[in-house]
Amino acid sequence: MIHENIEFDFYFIRHGESESNVNPGMAIALGANAPMTDRGHRQAEAAGERLGREGVKFDKIYTSSLFRAVQTTEGVLRAMGIPDAEFEQVDDIIEQQPSPGREKLDKYVMTPDDFIVRAEKGRFFKDPDHETLRSVERRASNWIEDEIIFNSEWYEKPGPHTIAIVSHGGTIRTLFHYIAGIDNRLAMRSDLFNCSISRFRFGKLGWSIGSINDSSHTLALGDIARK
Repeated sequence: MIHENIEFDFYFIRHGESESNVNPGMAIALGANAPMTDRGHRQAEAAGERLGREGVKFDKIYTSSLFRAVQTTEGVLRAMGIPDAEFEQVDDIIEQQPSPGREKLDKYVMTPDDFIVRAEKGRFFKDPDHETLRSVERRASNWIEDEIIFNSEWYEKPGPHTIAIVSHGGTIRTLFHYIAGIDNRLAMRSDLFNCSISRFRFGKLGWSIGSINDSSHTLALGDIARK
């Protein structure tokens, strides 16, 4: 059994509130690379302060290469008291991407029937202007397997290993399906608050769930879910 003596403790952190969460049209204008709002920065600090209080120490930190995720990672690390900690930017865990040249929001290009079909097909739904959520799941899960859980370099180090992955609501939800078999249609209807923390463990018995959408550290900010 290849994972007999090794475990990974994953912290999946959604990015802080971005300008495109507040104004979805901005995602089109900025090519889905919107920066965080002031509240988003406060959310990242709150997450980092909590992790610091809990004594969490990451062996490796990965972030989506999109700006809001990088900003979140920087804010979390500052609040943890380790502003100079290294982290790796990863294209494979970015958000679902629109096609080049996409200039309109879903509500202007999809019919009511399209929304019904999308709700039914979940991650397999394909509109002409986006990659499918299934594609997002495949690139993100393949990356996790190749980079971490089946990477022989980790086997030479005694575990458990604590890993931070800062990503996006849609991407993390697809990983819920990959990790726990949570139906994608249910996952996409579940809240995932900005800067929430979801914990999973991987070891000799495979995956286990620790917590999902834990955002207690941002309650004082009066947060609501942002899609």
